[in-house]
Amino acid sequence: MVAGILRVERETKSLREMTLDKMRRAILDQHFKPGDRLVERELCDQLAVSRSVVREVLRHLEAEGIVEIVPNRGPIVAVLTRAQARQIYEVRGYLEALAARGCAESPDAPAVADVLDARLLRIAHGYATNDAALILEATAEFYERMFLASGREIAWDIVSALHMRITHLRSITIATPGRATDGPEEMRRIVAAIRARDGETAFQASLSHVQRAETLAISEITT
Repeated sequence: MVAGILRVERETKSLREMTLDKMRRAILDQHFKPGDRLVERELCDQLAVSRSVVREVLRHLEAEGIVEIVPNRGPIVAVLTRAQARQIYEVRGYLEALAARGCAESPDAPAVADVLDARLLRIAHGYATNDAALILEATAEFYERMFLASGREIAWDIVSALHMRITHLRSITIATPGRATDGPEEMRRIVAAIRARDGETAFQASLSHVQRAETLAISEITT
């Protein structure tokens, strides 16, 4: 056998993937604000990539719901309305509450709580270091673990389809006054209820957390 024939080469991110990451981050950080035009020629210059890469990235972001194509204007950063935000939080609230209850009623509830606590430590570190990217990443990990540990893979698929819109809303709420303290504390109540195997308290704590986030987001959205 030829040496190395089965060797798995280490993958690196493609130019398209790196460009996609840059554009997502620029939108979440509001370098590009809702309603801003995304002119291909200007993006090519700013990102130092070809127009074909820019077009692919914009199509991907459109599929994620954070870019929209407007007739006679072209691509813009999607403008999320209050009505749309309320629908997203409605879906999130109920599905996350069901997942929290499922975790609490699981035979592995204490072990699940340990895993979620570890994610909370990362979230707290993100707030302490003013690292929004870490907060968003660790929060997504927290909920992924909660859904999968509760055995609700289909519900997670539904929430995942809204991932970038949810992340966009989170990027708004984590910057509001007091959220660095209140947000993690609300999530700790969810974990405490899971650890105590108290399904109803876990359900209500999760629902309350989402409702509070909805109130904050709606107050920041002007349309």
